[in-house]
Amino acid sequence: MTPLEAIIRRRIGEEGGITVAEYMELCLAHPEHGYYMHAQPFGREGDFITAPEASQMFGELLGVWAASGWRAMGAPAEFDLIELGPGRGALMRDMLRAGAVMPGFTEAARVRMVETSPSLREEQRRALAATGAEITWHDDFAAVGQGRPAIVIANEFFDALPVHHYQRTEEGWRRRMVVIGENDELAFAPGGPPADEAGIPQWAAELPPGSIIELSPRRAEYAAHVARRLSGDGGAFLFIDYGHAVPGPGETLQAVSRHRRVSPFHRPGETDITAHVDFHALAVAAERQGMTCWGPVEQGAFLNAMGLAARHEMLRRKATARQKIMLKRGMERIAAPDQMGRLFKVLAGVSPGLPAPAPFEEQG
Repeated sequence: MTPLEAIIRRRIGEEGGITVAEYMELCLAHPEHGYYMHAQPFGREGDFITAPEASQMFGELLGVWAASGWRAMGAPAEFDLIELGPGRGALMRDMLRAGAVMPGFTEAARVRMVETSPSLREEQRRALAATGAEITWHDDFAAVGQGRPAIVIANEFFDALPVHHYQRTEEGWRRRMVVIGENDELAFAPGGPPADEAGIPQWAAELPPGSIIELSPRRAEYAAHVARRLSGDGGAFLFIDYGHAVPGPGETLQAVSRHRRVSPFHRPGETDITAHVDFHALAVAAERQGMTCWGPVEQGAFLNAMGLAARHEMLRRKATARQKIMLKRGMERIAAPDQMGRLFKVLAGVSPGLPAPAPFEEQG
């Protein structure tokens, strides 16, 4: 039993159960035993590989996107380049390198890294040491402040924000709980209090008993917070994650350890737990704050439209035989339909008055 599991069991004993969202929050963000407080989750030696770790081209194309957005904003002399959940710093490093091709972009950028993990902050410092950028770290987006135009990048950030499960019973919707079940194991049970029917979306109104839906007020609130800042100060965001464009029934909570799927109850605090992102909910939250949203589109389609093939060919020209193999593997990992290309989606948003962002111009 992990130290965090002992804490969770005590909580359940005192309260009779905890919500799925509370469980997820404890597993990932407990101040002492949470997964992101001590783990080194990224890379081949970690639990999973993100797109920036798989290929430098991912971050480079996002750097081109950010530089294009900065120019569309009128190329302000100073702006905040904000990354939510920056991993090991690879994405920002590659973005700054690629963005440097546009004169003035890196000089104007004030890099703001929203990161709670002390160990990951140190990784990011090492990764970005040679960039020469002005960088500050913040525990939360609210701590970044406001008053300057901004570009916000969030890659695999929203999937780690907690979700609630609701299960329809004969008596109506009830919040799904984490309890101590048979064989003294942690388990799910629809034993929570009746749900506020006003919070159940319209699309779920006619679902039959036994149905489970996944909702995340925290994600919507975070997207709205980002959108309010950008609507007021000007700017754009790019949200990239795995998930779905249209909401529907079902549960997607999953846990990963050493690149393999495990039970969500496997060694709490030592296992990554995430859930698919409802991009429709993020877009609605952002648009209510005045943003104009584009997408979501599949990650592969987005990267191809941003020039992935051309960038791959450019890198191949100076690559060794082994490097060519790695470049091809990396490109397939981030864009192939059977890898990240289809499951991962991209949602872009711009503040009032700004044109459609790349590569959505033709739709504008």
